[in-house]
Amino acid sequence: MSDHLKSGLANRTLPSQQTRDEILDQINPDDFSWAIPIMRAGYGGRALVYLTIAGTSLWSIWQGGEAKGTTAALEWLDGGWGTIVLLFIILGLAAYALWRVVDSIWDLEAYGRGMKGLVARTAMIVTGLIHLVMAGLAVTVLIDHQSEGSSGGGTLTELAASSTGTMLLGAAGLLTLGAAGYYLHKAWDEGYRVHLRANQLTRRLNTLLKMGVAANGVVIGVIGALILKAAISASAENPDGIGSVFDWLQEQVFGQILVTALCLGLLGFALFCWINAMYRVVPKASQSGTETLGDALGDN
Repeated sequence: MSDHLKSGLANRTLPSQQTRDEILDQINPDDFSWAIPIMRAGYGGRALVYLTIAGTSLWSIWQGGEAKGTTAALEWLDGGWGTIVLLFIILGLAAYALWRVVDSIWDLEAYGRGMKGLVARTAMIVTGLIHLVMAGLAVTVLIDHQSEGSSGGGTLTELAASSTGTMLLGAAGLLTLGAAGYYLHKAWDEGYRVHLRANQLTRRLNTLLKMGVAANGVVIGVIGALILKAAISASAENPDGIGSVFDWLQEQVFGQILVTALCLGLLGFALFCWINAMYRVVPKASQSGTETLGDALGDN
């Protein structure tokens, strides 16, 4: 993708670099250093979730079973050493949710208060709320409040049975597809590179990071499509998060190969989250002149 086209797309969706530079010129990075540990814990916890889902699914496939969704993967961890991992996941997801809210309220990305900036900052809060729900899911597994084999499908079925519920499911499906489009676009134009510090490791891993972000977009896209399918047919048998994606793929030709490839892609997204935890640039907490991966690879 050309640098000119990348720059044009970024300018249409985010505040200008001049606006951000003007904001950053007025702050002292040391005043926002407290945000870095929250960011690291949040991205680390997010990585652990994807590592758990992809890792347990690949292990299950290797043993002749089926891939696991978010709930099944968390239930697999319930008890023994898995309880400790679950605790870290809960704390990590909660920290990521907190990080996104803090990032928005304190405008740590220096987006400003213009229309584009407010839209971007609102999206951060929405992302934080989604991960807070995921943390709640992990809590229910940990305290064993879920019924045997429950995955939330009954609630969706009841919701889809009403006209209002069908509309809500349709809206949820469209929003989910929008999120998928965001991740696919992020992989396509490599927009994540401007948020990572440039070093030997991030340069070498750029291709894997891109594949991981794209794989996450594919997973979210299939989830959105299945939710829309449920809304159109007034049935909620299918939309069961990542687990439903694995089930749908396994029904296709070469399904096992597709699921395995997707799991490997999710491992790539887990890597992407770990790299962010270690090397993400927080504009208001970073010194001016910090070289990003985008700078090193020639992005404008």
